Formats: sequence, structure tokens, C-alpha cells
Amino acid sequence: MVQSIDAALLKSMIISGAALLEQHKQQINELNVFPVPDGDTGTNMSLTMGSGVTALKAGSFDTVTAIADTVASALLRGARGNSGVILSLLFRGMGKSLKEKTVCGASELAAALTRGVEAAYKAVMRPTEGTILTVSRVCAETARAYAENGSDIEEMFNAMLAAGDEALAHTIDLNPVLKKAGVVDAGGKGYLYILRGMLSAVNGCPIEHVPGEEPASESADFASMGDEEITFAFDTVFIVRKNDPDVDLDPFREYLGSIGDSLVIGEDDDAFKVHVHTNTPGDALNAAQQYGTLELAKIENMVTQRDDLAAGRKAQSTDDLEQVERELEEMEKSSAEPVDVEPERKYGLVAVCAGKGMEAVFKNLGVDALVTGGQTMNPSTEDILRAVQSVPAETVFVLPNNKNIIMAAQQCDRLTKKNVVVIPSKTVPQGISALVCFDDSLEADELTEAMTDACGTVHTALVTYAARDSEFDGNEIKAGEYLALLENNLLASTSDLAELIGGIALAVRDFDPEVLTVFYGEDVSEEAARAVEAKFAALFPDADIQLISGGQPVYYYMISAE
Repeated sequence: MVQSIDAALLKSMIISGAALLEQHKQQINELNVFPVPDGDTGTNMSLTMGSGVTALKAGSFDTVTAIADTVASALLRGARGNSGVILSLLFRGMGKSLKEKTVCGASELAAALTRGVEAAYKAVMRPTEGTILTVSRVCAETARAYAENGSDIEEMFNAMLAAGDEALAHTIDLNPVLKKAGVVDAGGKGYLYILRGMLSAVNGCPIEHVPGEEPASESADFASMGDEEITFAFDTVFIVRKNDPDVDLDPFREYLGSIGDSLVIGEDDDAFKVHVHTNTPGDALNAAQQYGTLELAKIENMVTQRDDLAAGRKAQSTDDLEQVERELEEMEKSSAEPVDVEPERKYGLVAVCAGKGMEAVFKNLGVDALVTGGQTMNPSTEDILRAVQSVPAETVFVLPNNKNIIMAAQQCDRLTKKNVVVIPSKTVPQGISALVCFDDSLEADELTEAMTDACGTVHTALVTYAARDSEFDGNEIKAGEYLALLENNLLASTSDLAELIGGIALAVRDFDPEVLTVFYGEDVSEEAARAVEAKFAALFPDADIQLISGGQPVYYYMISAE
């Protein structure tokens, strides 16, 4: 029986909860109502929890107060997406409730969970039942009822999870959108995984890391592999910052092919990344420096890895290179606390977007700082905060340009001395419309109203693809099909892009547009985009048609009608 939680146990509980959430994040992502490629709830909740875990692992703590304060602060700054922000609010409320406590018992924990739920409901402008809010509220109510007569924290968690599972099952009936899709709420499910991971730590079996999902019946027989099976021993991956953006890498590619195999080179204007199997990784790295500056490298001995696996040991490995890059970025960020730049003028502007063309549009419209992000890559509160703090203005207007980024942006106001005003732009075209009417001669409240109203004057159609098979509102959607969204609602899905564009044109006709703007993405050729422009020009002869290379990922086309 566990009747109290000290700092060490609470730390273990939170890390364990984050680990179980990470293990199931893809399952949670797949509960998204629309099968658009958005890396949504599971990813955002896991990244948010991960910021708390990073902070906990970096320090030592003597009280549950210190643990709760550290996690609350880290989650607030690391919150991504609406689900991540709500999760951070739940923990922030808990942190306030656990002030000046060395340890906590069942009643204190129940009170903390309740305070967290209250904070989340209060912060959400229009709380919707059938979401993570409902599930967390039911869990807190159950904890509070148990703590009136009981003190066993393990029993309290079991009671919470039983009630939470039942509440999660009912979310499909409480939320009409979930009912149409036939799924339970993703955020609620993620929250229950966190509680289950915390319970594992209470039981003395904390989840320290995420095991790979490998079917036991199909595991490879590493012991049967001889040395002759591995021609080149060292799996070598590295990144080089180019000296010349137009450098010809063909000679280097040919050289690497002569000393190894499994060669892949990816590049952009600034850098290139190499993957190669070779027996002489040092030669590969030395040769690479003729083309630029070596930034990161990962070298793993596949022979010793095979030997470890054959002996039943965990293979020794460096972290995945992308993870190393992320960790280095986080270290660089944490090494310097964000500082507000002193104001030099009344107003400033920050916008979230992705794609070089989109960035150019926002810069030309006077935006001071850009945050890279959007669908599939929701920036954290701290990402947006740093941009806000870099703007030398008293009041900074933020354009999230995605409905899942608005809440993360709204958290910035409490973290800076600047006045932060978030204009609730849900799409990039809405953000552009808001900027067009920006007038720095207006007072802040007048300007806020004008920009917000401008968002409502533009209608947005988006063309993307189905990330997985799905069924929604009686319609079967196949992975890889083109999807059309109008005002963030599913319009159609088909394998025929021309047919989809025609359907969008018919739907847009209802708005009687005077201006139509077509932003085409990084995977669309100019020729294909010109064909779409011509189609709209034929159907809307009196409208002003604009074609812009946005270079945005995920969306083949963003079409705005005003």
C-alpha cells in the first residue's frame, strides 16, 4: 500500500506517464477525426510531456512542490497544439495546488487533480464536453470521492482509470463530430495513458523508455548472420553545411560508392546529409569537408550490434541523428533564457507559416518575425514566445494561421512583459487578410477587432492527401487519396485531382468571390498550378485571380476566396 508520494516517486510517475504516452502516440494520432497528415494529438501531447521530462532529468528535487513547479513551467513553454496546451494547464493547476508540500497523500493529490481540471476549463474559451476536459474531470471527481474515505494511492488510481475508461467510451456520444467519425476522443485517451504510466511507477514498475514494437514471431535470427553477411561494418550518417549552395556532389557521391554501399545523399541549398555503410568512416568524413563544414555525425558498428543482439543483449547505439539534432537545439535554447527586446515602437507582428514562398508573402506584408510551423509541425509556446520577445514593440500581434496553434500562442502573454494579442487566424489566407488591414494608427483594441473581422471575410479551401484509410460520416476514404477541406470541414476525397479541384470551384461559387488566390505547395509544379489557375479563371471571369508559389508542405493547394 502506497499512502504518500515523495519527490522521487512523483518524478518517476511523471517520467513513466510520458513514456507510456510516447509508446502509444501513433495510436492516439490515428483517432483524429479527419485522416489528414497532421501528426496531431498524440504527437503534440507527447512532445509537451517530453519537455517536462527533459526538465526533470536535468535537475534534482527534494519536494513534490519543486517537481510540480518544474513540470508546470516546462510544459507551459513546451506546449504544442490545443491538446498540449490543455495538458499543460492540467499540470499547472496541479502545481499550484501542491505548493509548500514535501510529500502528498491521496487527498492532496485529488485536490491537485481537481485544481488542474478547474484551470483547464477556465482557460478554454468554450469548453466542449466529450474531450480530454471531460475525461480529466471525471478522473478528478473519482479521486476526490475516493480520498474522502481512502488513502491507498494505488487504489485511487485504479478507481480513476475505471471511471476514466467509462468516460472515454462515452465521449463518442457527447461529441457530435466524434459520433460521426465513430471514434473516442484522442486527448482523453492520451490522458489515460499518462495516468496508467504513473500508476506503473506507483506499483514499483516505472516505464523508463519506449520499447520497440517487434512481433516476437517474426524477430530476426541475428545469431545466424556471419561476418560475411556484413560487407561494410560501419553505419555512417553525417550532415555537412555547404560552402557553396550550387556545389556539385556527384564526385563525392561516386567516391562514397567506391568505399561503401547503401548510399543515400539528401540535400537542400544550405546543407547535405549522407547515409553510407563503409569500413572507413574517417575517410568519408574527411572527404566531405572538401564540400563544407561537418556539423553532426553518427557512426555505429553493425558487427558489434549484431553480436549484442545474438547474445540477447541490447545493441549499443548512438541516438538517432534527428534526435541528436533536436536535443542540441533544445540545449542551445535552454542555455540562454529568452529576454524581451526593449520596445522601439508601438506595434509589432509575428506570424506562423511554412514554405519559402509563404515566408516571403508575410515578410512583404510587414511581419517582424516568423515562426516555422503549421500542419504536422505545431510550434511550441516557447517557439512563439521567442519570436515575440525578439520584436522591439510594446504590443505584438500574433497570427497563428492554424486552429491548433491558437491556444499555444495565447499562453505567451503570461510569459513576457510585452502585450501579446493573438488574432485567431485559422488558416494562412486568413492571416494574410488580417495583415492587409493592419493600420498602426488605430488603438490596439480597434486594430484587434479590425484584424479579427478581416479573418472572417476570407474563405479557405485546402487540398491535401489522406494519411490513412478512414470512414467519416458514411464516406470511405482511402490512404493516398486527395482530400479537399473547406473552412476546415471535409468537402470531398478522390483519386482524381482535377475532379477535386472542380468540386472546390463549385463550392467556392457560393461565396461569389471577387478575389481568388491560389497558393501552390512544394510538391506542385508551376505547370500544374497554371492549369488550376486557368480552371478558376474560366469559371470566375469577373474575379481577380492570383497564383503564388507558397512552397508549403502538406497542402498541395491553399485557395482563398474573398
